[in-house]
Order: sequence, then structure tokens, then C-alpha cells
Amino acid sequence: MKIQSELHKASLFNNLELLANQVVEGFISGIHKSPFHGFSAEFAEHKIYNMGESTRHIDWKLFAKTDKLYTKRYEEETNLRCHMILDNSASMYYPAIKNMGLDNLNKIGFSVLAIASLMTILKKQRDAVGLSIFSDEYNFYTPEKGSERHHQRLLSKLSEVSLNTAPAK
Repeated sequence: MKIQSELHKASLFNNLELLANQVVEGFISGIHKSPFHGFSAEFAEHKIYNMGESTRHIDWKLFAKTDKLYTKRYEEETNLRCHMILDNSASMYYPAIKNMGLDNLNKIGFSVLAIASLMTILKKQRDAVGLSIFSDEYNFYTPEKGSERHHQRLLSKLSEVSLNTAPAK
């Protein structure tokens, strides 16, 4: 049993989290490189060692080549706060589609899938995500948070938007 064919049978946005995970994990083999690699801090540059500094990051291989002490510097990792904005106006429901599927998306369906996929990537990186949905005015707003409960709430709201056949008024 192929999971792709099963997904086409099911209502597309009933399990948005599963769909977003499959997009992020490279569901269709060959399109994306695998996201599963070893993790290491990003090397930024070498800096000349100064007396009194920690010897922990001395590059001993470079010392063997140059007879000078250099330390490795790394890029600092920080958390990102990302706010997604979804247009829920009437133009996003073009073309009118009764049964949305992976091969049959309108603009709102594609936007919801893209936002859910980006949210999944951000969640894996432990970054905070917020969401605003608007048409002529704000229909929904939530600030950036990184909790699982918040992530589920946003996915639920996105599923609700995608299952509507007409824009919110």
C-alpha cells in the first residue's frame, strides 16, 4: 500500500500535520536531500590566540602547519520568532474547487500547505511561530510561541480555513 495513494483518497486537510511532515521530510524521494544529517556548530573563522584565552578551541592542525596558535570561532545560534500571514480574501479561493487534493489545489489550499510546512520546519528548529489570518480585517491573530499546544492550535486553525469553500467575512 502506497501512502501517496492513501493520501489522495482522504480529505486533504483533515490531517494537516501529517501532510506538512511529509512535505518537510522529503516525502517524494529524489526531490530534496534528506534532512537527517549529523548536527554540528557552524564554523565561522580563525582568530589569533591571545594569552589567557581558553585553549578549548585551539586548532591544533593549523598550529602544526603554521607554528602559530589560532582558535576556531563559531557562529552563535539563536532562536527565531516567525510570524506567518495568510490572506483569506475571496481572490485566494480561485479557482473554485469542490474536492481539494494534492494535485488539485487552489491558492488558499497551497498557502495553507506552505504555511503548515514552514511551521513544521520551524518547530523542528525549536523556533516560535505566530499566525495572522486576514481578509478585509484581521480574522485571527496569535503571537509567536513555540509550544506543542500552540502548534496544534495553529494547525487546527489552518485546517479550518482550508476546509471552508468561501472566504470569511
